[in-house]
Amino acid sequence: MTRTIFIWITLLTLFLVPSINAQQLIDRIAAVVGPEIILESELQTLITQYGLQKRVNPYQDPVLLQRLKKDMLQRMVDEKLLLIKAEEDTITADEDRVDQILNQQINTFIQQIGSQEKLEEYYGKPVALIKKDFRKQVANRLIIDQLRGRKFQGVSVSRREVENFFKQYQDSLPKQEETVDISHILIQIKPSEESTREALAKIHNIQKMLQDGQDFSELAAKYSQDPSAKMNKGDLGWTSRGDFVPEFEQAAYALKTGEISDVVQSQFGFHIIQLLDRQGEKIHTRHILIQLQPTADDEQRVVEKLKEIRQKILDGEATFEEMALKYSDDPNVQQDKGHLGDFAVNNFQVKQFGEAVKNLKIGEISEPFKTDFGYHILQLNGTKAARTLSLENDWQQIERFAIDFKSNKSFSEWLAKLRAEIPIDIKIQI
Repeated sequence: MTRTIFIWITLLTLFLVPSINAQQLIDRIAAVVGPEIILESELQTLITQYGLQKRVNPYQDPVLLQRLKKDMLQRMVDEKLLLIKAEEDTITADEDRVDQILNQQINTFIQQIGSQEKLEEYYGKPVALIKKDFRKQVANRLIIDQLRGRKFQGVSVSRREVENFFKQYQDSLPKQEETVDISHILIQIKPSEESTREALAKIHNIQKMLQDGQDFSELAAKYSQDPSAKMNKGDLGWTSRGDFVPEFEQAAYALKTGEISDVVQSQFGFHIIQLLDRQGEKIHTRHILIQLQPTADDEQRVVEKLKEIRQKILDGEATFEEMALKYSDDPNVQQDKGHLGDFAVNNFQVKQFGEAVKNLKIGEISEPFKTDFGYHILQLNGTKAARTLSLENDWQQIERFAIDFKSNKSFSEWLAKLRAEIPIDIKIQI
């Protein structure tokens, strides 16, 4: 759990499709932008993204659905315009960066929704194919960010512009909310050695049945804990490099056609993989998965460990920072020593943090509490009262608002020119 993750939860969340049957309808062209097309299924995906983020079902609210169709289609048209311009400027997305963001996005969403199984159940497909569907979306976002950066990175404002901006918009600027400065220690819930041994025993038993000549697809349908295995008998379809987690991909691409792998471990559990076909860098595989799931005992051990850590800090045997460096599973702990920084008290993306901090006094440490990332203890380092922004105290923040305002205005004007220059044909009635 880091500030970065808080941001990605909001901005880069992967969202569920509310109805698998809805995706199976015959696709139609929603709009044509220059040489590019927008499919109705792509519009539906954006609408469901909004629905999950806001925790509403747009398909049960005709007025909301109508508004979203109009707004989202306009957003998609604008995206196509920008991608056309980016192609003219030969802007491309860095594949390593796409992989990094996509993997973070998938992992964060699995943690947020509760499990890989729930994610795959809603989509009706394995994670590898979900990643494949969203890879282009991530790449397009990076391309547009680069295009906008090149076009408007030099925007600046004078002192007079900042003063005029503040004079005109000070009543609508956000107030400096009450904030808390916090640190945390995270321990993820990991399967015990006993849980690992049980999962390994299951996958080795399946491996022996395969070696004895039993049918792969029948064993996948019967034993695989991939939620989609009942329907597809473990068949993952055609995929490309980057669609799988690294451990799975490395093993799959090392196989010869028809060959079955040894047991492969990934973040999702233990796999046995078979390569069905290969066409250049594309492969057609199927797999059997035995998930590696923590037990209630595994969870209780984490709680007890955090209680022990908390007590040692309270007894003065170690500092919070020392214990964070020693025990925390936060990936940024070596840099920040568990310090997360300032957060508005009423605006925690992870609601459990708000609950944990609200009854603490400065210097106090919470009892262990659970989030989608694992268990945490949290220390309240300090607080700042809510107040109105002023030029004297908040010049840099107001200057940033003024630059953003000027940049967004210039961007909107440029986008309007693109709409006039590039043909746009809306094909569906909204």
